[in-house]
Amino acid sequence: MGREFYILGMTAHQIVRMGAPVLGRRADEILDPASEEIAALAADMADSMAAAGGVGLAAPQIGVPKRIIVFKVPGERATAAANDGPLELQILINPEIEPLSGEMELGWEGCLSIPGLKGEVPRYRKIAYRGVDLQGEKVLRQAEGFHARVVQHEVDHLDGILYPERMTDMRRFGYGEELLQAAVDASPEDFRGDGK
Repeated sequence: MGREFYILGMTAHQIVRMGAPVLGRRADEILDPASEEIAALAADMADSMAAAGGVGLAAPQIGVPKRIIVFKVPGERATAAANDGPLELQILINPEIEPLSGEMELGWEGCLSIPGLKGEVPRYRKIAYRGVDLQGEKVLRQAEGFHARVVQHEVDHLDGILYPERMTDMRRFGYGEELLQAAVDASPEDFRGDGK
């Protein structure tokens, strides 16, 4: 896409949904993170995320196959983990993730590209991530809890992976309202996890 796509102004774009080819491919590296084009793209992504009520968004989700994510950690989503405090809007370009241990934890996830559905997804509990910001400066952070989960979820988008592909038990995938009602109606035996 040409530069004119980005300079049209900061606007919320329609979120691309599961099934679109752009969501199933590896996004392209960004060669000039400090360019006006990328700054405008980041602004459009932030607007799109806010308009959709999300906490994270990857460029492919608005149809742009570039390696950039935006995310935040709202206070109500932060946990007591050391590197999981509330964060205002973050922009990360060409991100890379490194697990800090093999410890995984299950957590519920939704996705703006898969509206209405939720699933229980295993993610690394502690990660380090690196990339660059809009000024081209290096970013290196450690993250745990929700912070780690949202970064892993968004970086997966850059690699053409949607969260259902990470799930280990598809019985824990469905529409949010139905999953909530099933949890209310269930007895403890229903959660044995042995499929019986």
